[in-house]
Amino acid sequence: MRTPLNDADRRLIEAASELLVRVHDADLHRVAAAARGASGEIHLGLSLRSSRVMVCAESSALANARIAGEETIETMVSVGLRADGTATVVNPCGVCRELVPAVAPGIRTIADDHGHVVSVAADDLLPMPWVRARSYDEAEAHPMHRAR
Repeated sequence: MRTPLNDADRRLIEAASELLVRVHDADLHRVAAAARGASGEIHLGLSLRSSRVMVCAESSALANARIAGEETIETMVSVGLRADGTATVVNPCGVCRELVPAVAPGIRTIADDHGHVVSVAADDLLPMPWVRARSYDEAEAHPMHRAR
């Protein structure tokens, strides 16, 4: 379900935008993210890049929120820079669409819906989530963990 932005959502966008404008480097940091916890605190994240590895801003924002003790993360936004140097809301990549709701169930994401910035449930971002053919989480699923 898509909902209009509120003042807290606008502050979240502003926090991520200020960070990215301040530290943007096309080779190192292309995206910033901000996550708001149930406490109301905003936790920032920044993408990290090298020639072989990329860490998304969303995952670093979630990690920072958890490190700060947030048990519930309510809303997240990611921003990138336009060619003119102004920040704009960008949508999470496919990996983050899977990771974010797994780490923060029930999270809402501020996203660009065809030119309209709205708040959406994680299910709206990834209508067909990744599934496994079988579960490897159960002890009996692996022969080495079976009781003898």
